[in-house]
Amino acid sequence: MTKSSTFRLSAREWLEANCPPAMRTPPPEGGIVWAGSRVHFDSTEQQQWFERMRDKGWFAPDWPVEYGGGGLDASDTRILEEELSRLRCRAPMINLGVWMIGPVLLASGSAEQKARHLPGMARGEVAWCQGFSEPGAGSDLASLSCRAERDGDSYVVNGSKIWTSYADRSDWMYALVRTDPAAGKHAGISMLLIDMTTPGVTVKPIDLISGKSHFCQVFFDNVRVPAENRVGAEGEGWQLARDLLGHERRAMSKFGDNNVPGVDFLALARQLLPLADTASRPLLAERVARAAMDEHAYKLTLQRAHEAGRAGQDVSGLVASFKYLHSEQNRERHELLMALAGNEALGWEGDPFDETLLKLTRQWLNSYTYTIAGGTSEIQLNILARRVLGLAASGG
Repeated sequence: MTKSSTFRLSAREWLEANCPPAMRTPPPEGGIVWAGSRVHFDSTEQQQWFERMRDKGWFAPDWPVEYGGGGLDASDTRILEEELSRLRCRAPMINLGVWMIGPVLLASGSAEQKARHLPGMARGEVAWCQGFSEPGAGSDLASLSCRAERDGDSYVVNGSKIWTSYADRSDWMYALVRTDPAAGKHAGISMLLIDMTTPGVTVKPIDLISGKSHFCQVFFDNVRVPAENRVGAEGEGWQLARDLLGHERRAMSKFGDNNVPGVDFLALARQLLPLADTASRPLLAERVARAAMDEHAYKLTLQRAHEAGRAGQDVSGLVASFKYLHSEQNRERHELLMALAGNEALGWEGDPFDETLLKLTRQWLNSYTYTIAGGTSEIQLNILARRVLGLAASGG
């Protein structure tokens, strides 16, 4: 038996024994465990699953054991992901630290930063949020104006960040700030790690059309941040941000594999199709089949990229397309389900609307956020055109 086969068998046996049956079904809306100092559990089974995965080191399976990870190589990490998906295990927690800033610190953080921050991330004890976008710097992120002026052993931060997911429940933020206004647009940016309890930090939630409110605006009023909390050298923030966004897009491309709240596309499509108008039913059925095939092809492409990477091939260009493909396919599936549901999908709350259709309406609206978060689809296409295909920018 090969090493991979041995690990697959042991991982499968461990998951079968340790993932409670209740954690092998899609969670209800709001039923996700968010990492952090204020972690909340809806059930004993949810807490058991969280604690068992935490103690196994499988919140961050490919991190070094010394930082609380599982110490797995890339091949075994992918096998673990496949076994979690096969058993339909819920994500034991959601943690932006593990997905995004953690890998950046592993690659570029100081020894002190790794020792201080990584173990807490890997155990789900600290929640992180991302301070990138600003009211005047969204898709054009390099236009950010949040200032950080050096004052002795600290930076004094003033400005604001917007569309910051879950800032109201986060313990720390990784933020891009302008440390040198005189430098070039990209060259004067640095990355700071900011304790959200620092005096001068104010968080205000933003209401969304989907009915949720996980976006916030964060204000900084003379917030003092120790200089030791700067990641990398001063002025290296833009490159660090590019590295981090690469991790974010990879995480988002696999989001559907984590058994998060959502709808079973094919099951619901089969349920709704007979209710559609007779004349439009054949066209809708064709769209359902096409969307299902696209989803299957995407998952096969993920597997192909993994195998090619293991074989030492350069798959960076292929991986760069995943976030765009996944978010657009997700949006298209929700658009199609809304078309199938017709007027029944226009409800918002209460009778006579079915709860599944109510959830669908909100998720359809929310599906558009995934085409924006991590870089809009338009920005993603520009990145693919210029950096992957090598196409020249159009004149103007």
